[in-house]
Amino acid sequence: GWSSAEVIAALGGGVALAIAFIVREQTTAQPMMPMRMFGSRAFSASIAASFLFYAALYGVVFFLPQFFQIAQGYGPLGAGLRLLPWTATLFVVAPVAGAVVDKIGERAVMIAGLGLQTLGFGWVAYRATPDVPYFHLAIALTLAGAGVSMAIPAAQKAAVDAVNLKEIGKASGIFNMFRILGAATGIALAVVAFSVAGRYSSAQAFASGFVAAMTASAILSAAAVLAALCEPARRMLPAASAEAKV
Repeated sequence: GWSSAEVIAALGGGVALAIAFIVREQTTAQPMMPMRMFGSRAFSASIAASFLFYAALYGVVFFLPQFFQIAQGYGPLGAGLRLLPWTATLFVVAPVAGAVVDKIGERAVMIAGLGLQTLGFGWVAYRATPDVPYFHLAIALTLAGAGVSMAIPAAQKAAVDAVNLKEIGKASGIFNMFRILGAATGIALAVVAFSVAGRYSSAQAFASGFVAAMTASAILSAAAVLAALCEPARRMLPAASAEAKV
């Protein structure tokens, strides 16, 4: 439970270590994670959005294969094949999204992509029952997969473009750190949501918990949309200024 010594010690220790890390980074001459980067609205918004949409994504990654196996009775191979409409979109949509980002900027692509992911996850949460036809889930998963495939290149580009050339490596490292932290956080929150509403005792009991976990992921994805809205719109630089920045 939340009041157990193990949970309180883990959460308290995590907060204390995070504070100690921030203090250390603010006082050292060569910080690994310069805190001044977060003073950039573009950088902070892209990091916050990526943290939230990866949290939403990995919460679903954890439970969706189990839903196909436990609630709907498919084997591991059958469950894996049914994930393809969601995961295969990365190979098709991400390259196109990367090209579009170069033309219209990161903000619009992030908002559109995260909106699609929120819609897809919300759709799955609304329709998830042991006997739901796979076709309904496939449409929702395709939308969610296309959405996150748009958001990933846009968010990463926004993060590295917000810093100067010498700090691109650090910006990329910070982006990936928050990506992994978001994944761990999303799984934890999805498990909490599942444990409140569902059990592994039957297909229907699992489906009830899965709906709660999917709802939590949809909420995280919607929060990512709000973070993306804080991303500044692209401002076209004069050629001389653009060359000077490079």
